[in-house]
Amino acid sequence: MTTSLSRTAFLTLLLIAVMMGANHVSARFAFNDGVSVTTAVIFRSGVTALIILLLLISQRVPLRLQGRARVFMPIVGTLVAIQSYCLYSAVARLPVALALLAFNTYPLWAAFWARVIYRHQAEKFVLRAMPVILFGLALALDVLGAASGLGASAHWQQIGTGVAFAITAAATFALAMVLTQHEALAVDGRIRTAFTLSMVLLLTALFAVSTGDWSLPKTATGWWGLAGLTVLYGTAFTLMFSLLPRLGVVGNSAIMNVEPVCALGLAWLLLGQSIAPVQVLGALIVVTTVMALGLRKQAV
Repeated sequence: MTTSLSRTAFLTLLLIAVMMGANHVSARFAFNDGVSVTTAVIFRSGVTALIILLLLISQRVPLRLQGRARVFMPIVGTLVAIQSYCLYSAVARLPVALALLAFNTYPLWAAFWARVIYRHQAEKFVLRAMPVILFGLALALDVLGAASGLGASAHWQQIGTGVAFAITAAATFALAMVLTQHEALAVDGRIRTAFTLSMVLLLTALFAVSTGDWSLPKTATGWWGLAGLTVLYGTAFTLMFSLLPRLGVVGNSAIMNVEPVCALGLAWLLLGQSIAPVQVLGALIVVTTVMALGLRKQAV
């Protein structure tokens, strides 16, 4: 049997997916105006961490880690910091939707890490989904360069670095998920969220200070982009943090995987980014398959 969502929960999840997609479109406006990736991550993580910490204080939740979580939560926080930097780096270099689609391979990475670290055998459904996701991603990324008309070599010179960042983001995010599930699941989800975001802020700030990789917008458009990514991410994350548990929904529900489709539409409208029909087909294959995996996890 599969759990069903109420209309309120469904619409809330859809709103969060739209805001997450819009967050990355806003980030692209900021990056186009000279904002560095580290600046964007610091603003986004700092404001959101502050909001979550204030909510925890108001709810009088004890802010402490115990047992194995003391060892593994810093590792998870570091992985999420890497994921945040890499995903925004991909968004800065690729059409937004393609960056998010490449990142959406994280379920495959999760199955890989679970197998390598914990000897967990992936379900047959996951194994069947793997080639479908990879096929859809190959279409979306136009791996042969046919849709772009550039040929494979020139096309990958354009997108290679961005795709590498997106895949790295997927791999690190999946590893963080697997470690959380096996080593820190007993920790209150609210504390995990606050600790992880605080780690992301701290590590990214240290990186910015040590490398000098810090730059603010040059025009009003860039400031609007930076403000937009901060507000949209913070609002979406706060909704996932505070409202979804009351609705009986987990934050990584399958509906959330429509984010690349939302980003595709918004990037087309606001940034003028467009992709070929065959790439759209590939995007739909990836999103549909990942949603099917998510729905499979909701079976009870």
